[in-house]
Amino acid sequence: MFILSGAFIASFILYSIFTLSRNKNMAVKIADRPIDAVREEVVDQLVMNYSHGKLSYEAFERRLDQAMESKSNEEIAELAADLDLEVDKEYVEKKKEDFRFNYSGSSAKETELLVSIFSGCERSGAWGVAKEIKSVTIFGGCDIDFSEAVFSQQEVTVKVFCLFGGYDISVPENVRVVSKAFCIFGGISNKAPSCDYSDAPTIYIEGLVLFGGVDIKLKRTLKERFTAFADGLKDMFS
Repeated sequence: MFILSGAFIASFILYSIFTLSRNKNMAVKIADRPIDAVREEVVDQLVMNYSHGKLSYEAFERRLDQAMESKSNEEIAELAADLDLEVDKEYVEKKKEDFRFNYSGSSAKETELLVSIFSGCERSGAWGVAKEIKSVTIFGGCDIDFSEAVFSQQEVTVKVFCLFGGYDISVPENVRVVSKAFCIFGGISNKAPSCDYSDAPTIYIEGLVLFGGVDIKLKRTLKERFTAFADGLKDMFS
């Protein structure tokens, strides 16, 4: 009887270890996963397979549209179910390099002043971003384009005073934008996306807007960004 009991206990212990190990390694159900994580994985697979000639441009564009627009984890995952190429280390490094913001280790200017009174001003191209940008716009307009700007620090403050004027602020996909300006008979439209880079720059928009507006938008959509990235990989692999 003792032998039987010992055998039973040993079997029970082995079964418990096997069950715990199996449950630990089981993947989370697709429906319960964060949709942004599922979307990113599928888009990466679409880019990977398109760049290696496994998908036509038409199929890649169609599936990319569906992946960006769908609200269902199952629908998004199905878009890559028939693709055999998996994302590799080379792809991850290339994506990290291509999607990172422009950064310089040199020290940045403390402040920069932009003034447009009955006129306009513009800041664009590969310009060095100061820690604080002060801008005054009265009966005028100001365009600030951060898409190719070179950052030297993680936090940038843009202080605006806008009276009967407007701001167009363009940003790349890999920065955060926080709008904190106070508006009277005016408004702020912040269409910048969320960003998951832990070291991404954050741009704070502060100040006062009177009878004017501030429009914060992406320089190009995520679809355009991924399409350009995929075309670049395709040229490289070709």
